[in-house]
Amino acid sequence: MLGFWIGILSGLCMSVQGVFNTQVTKSSSIWAANIFVQATALLVCIFVWLVSDRTSLTMVWRVEPKYMLLGGAIGAVITYTVIKSMELLGPAKAVMIIVVAQLLVAYLIELFGLFGVEKQQFQISKLLGMALAIGGIILFKWK
Repeated sequence: MLGFWIGILSGLCMSVQGVFNTQVTKSSSIWAANIFVQATALLVCIFVWLVSDRTSLTMVWRVEPKYMLLGGAIGAVITYTVIKSMELLGPAKAVMIIVVAQLLVAYLIELFGLFGVEKQQFQISKLLGMALAIGGIILFKWK
């Protein structure tokens, strides 16, 4: 149940952050906003690490395969694309498309066992759920 509530909190934070970041770009630029977002995230991470964790930072270099270290770079792309999609589509449409894209990619990762994730069997119910979510976007966008 804890995972459910953390997921809810994550979705809430991502939506609010996207709106905040989009507003920041109106006073600066998308890349200036992205730098600020990543820098403040770094400061928060350093603070929390100092207070609660203190695992050696050099441990991350032990991860294999090394391409798994691209999460931060992907984070910069995520910040840019969330800002841009919210600017162009509005928060509700952008988040719906983002969430469905996340769901589709996450399912494909599980289905094919990519990136070290345990491979899952194809389930028609998941395909139908995805179709329902896409249908929801179409219905939501319908004027």
